[in-house]
Amino acid sequence: MMNRRTFHRQLLCPSLLLGLGSSLRAAEKSGREAFEDAIDHGLDYLSRIQTPEGAWSMRNGRDPAITSLCVMAFMSSGHVPGEGRYGLNVDKGIRYVMSQQHRNGMICSPNMGNLEMYEHGICTLMLAEAVGMLPDRDRARALREKLELAVKVILNAQVTQDEDRGGWRYTMRSTDSDISVSGWQLMALRAARNVGCDIPAEPIDKAIGYIKRCHEATSGGYRYQRYGSVTVPCTGTSVLALELTGKDHHRSPEALKAGSYLLKNPLNPRQQHFFYGIYYTAQAMFQLGDNYWTVYRKNLHELLLRQLPPKAAGCWVGWGGDDAAVGPNYCTAMAILALTVEYRFLPIYQRNEEPVEAKPKG
Repeated sequence: MMNRRTFHRQLLCPSLLLGLGSSLRAAEKSGREAFEDAIDHGLDYLSRIQTPEGAWSMRNGRDPAITSLCVMAFMSSGHVPGEGRYGLNVDKGIRYVMSQQHRNGMICSPNMGNLEMYEHGICTLMLAEAVGMLPDRDRARALREKLELAVKVILNAQVTQDEDRGGWRYTMRSTDSDISVSGWQLMALRAARNVGCDIPAEPIDKAIGYIKRCHEATSGGYRYQRYGSVTVPCTGTSVLALELTGKDHHRSPEALKAGSYLLKNPLNPRQQHFFYGIYYTAQAMFQLGDNYWTVYRKNLHELLLRQLPPKAAGCWVGWGGDDAAVGPNYCTAMAILALTVEYRFLPIYQRNEEPVEAKPKG
């Protein structure tokens, strides 16, 4: 029998990285949409590649942030901890991430110190999404304690001075900010507030202020930092931040103009940060709703099912840059999270409507 390491190595073999075209065509004939089969294959891949400790890896080893993204991919598809077909995978993943929290509340792998806030924001978001899904009250209480520690890290790491105030950067001690790291922290804070954590209004208001300072009025898009070029991924991140931080920003003229920018400038699978971009733009356009989502959804499926379809193993693999460097576990989780946004199983995916309870899948 092939061991896990051999299996992972063979997944990267070009002769095995074949598309799922015939399977997706079969899905269309069966009455299911092709994206549903792609999600199922992706989850099957992730379930097989999980380590015995419950982690998922990036290229240089086990990683709590990649694990958190994979856990959320399962939960976004309706799979909850301890129940159903993938309940054990989800449960083990949550346990692994909880075990990676440091005494100061930070959650990151030891070799990611220069990117600690990236990892921490993603992990905190997952813990907040999971806390209401744990069937065991004692475990839920333990997770909530870790979540509250993680939230304090985010609040303490927010930049407080100059024009970068309100944002976040790579480390707890950073004095400048960027949209990418800030987006993860805002997502985590919103998710934590959804489950009852005490999140003061002031840090959220300051974060929105920073995001607005990265706005480029002519195009309607957003920059990575205050000075620089507008990018599609950062525009998606910024729209989502506006949509999730209160009714005053929901479908604001600024958010709608940025949505139009995203429709006019679709992602390309060969561009840098493609899977990061597909994750944030899918959520942003779903939040805007109406024709923004209807038009974007068609392009989303074109990108992930035809232009860059999953491989025979069920995983997505990036063309290059950070997608290739981080690896197929990351790409697969991000693709599934983009495709499942319309399911609304994750609390963060709600769209000004009553929450939809995640039911365990068999």
